[in-house]
Amino acid sequence: MILLPVIVGPTGSGKSDLALRIASELEGEIVNCDSLQVYRGFDIGTAKIPAAERRGVPHHLIDVIDPAQLFTAGDYARLAEAALREIAGRGRVPVLAGGTGFYLRALLDGLFPGPSRDETLRTRLERREARRAGCLHRILKRLDPEAAARIHPNDKNKTTRALEVRLIEGRSLTSLFERGRAPLTGFGPIKLCLNPPREHLYARLNTRASEMFDRGLMDEVRRLLAAGVARGVKPFESLGYKQALQVIDGSLTLEQALDATQLETRRYAKRQTTWFRKEPGMHWLPGFGDDARVQAEALAIVEREGARIRI
Repeated sequence: MILLPVIVGPTGSGKSDLALRIASELEGEIVNCDSLQVYRGFDIGTAKIPAAERRGVPHHLIDVIDPAQLFTAGDYARLAEAALREIAGRGRVPVLAGGTGFYLRALLDGLFPGPSRDETLRTRLERREARRAGCLHRILKRLDPEAAARIHPNDKNKTTRALEVRLIEGRSLTSLFERGRAPLTGFGPIKLCLNPPREHLYARLNTRASEMFDRGLMDEVRRLLAAGVARGVKPFESLGYKQALQVIDGSLTLEQALDATQLETRRYAKRQTTWFRKEPGMHWLPGFGDDARVQAEALAIVEREGARIRI
């Protein structure tokens, strides 16, 4: 079995710092598991670590997709598995790091072989949503309440996909998840989840959102628009970017945009923690990833569990 440290946790918890420490100690390379850092040009709002601050540790699956390109969890799982095997094949240790729980599950547990996209059906659903915002999620609640409970009402992409599957297959998304999944083989994941005190995490998130705007988020958005990136691309729906577009459109002031970003980021962090609590085999670390004591604890867990994996 190939050792695979996995660093997860809510946004702002210090995943990148911990991943860098572990990769440095193990002669490893980091594989991104964040659904937004894969997109080129979206840097400030996704908290990408600049190349100069990566301490010489190679990073994979960052800036690999054009903003308008369709990119699914299945696409991620295929690219990530290839990166893991390529890194291990060179005798290095892959270190998976990021906060997108669905991508992690797609990689480690595999995805069900669901139906292909039906563009005609999707167009009909999108038109219906455009006429009555929120109606697709309400329909999903009736047809597949379990999927609706897992999907946030504002997540149009996942809501549309869940409805698409339900209408084509005649079965719920939940029941299809267990059909023919192919989990990752040959690797021994050691899952580490950062879990700092909520009040400290929220304070850090508020500060980070403010710094994001101070560092030029508005200018980055204007550059992307000037370069021809469409407003409807997926990364523009994410926290910070969505609010920046509203400032440009005149529907929010800069102060209102910051307040909204801070609030939604805190809510997102809570949802991430809830997701990871459902992940089996998780080792919980009570602190931030840049804390030396947390790093020491994480390394001890990796050493202990790694010895078992290698037996």
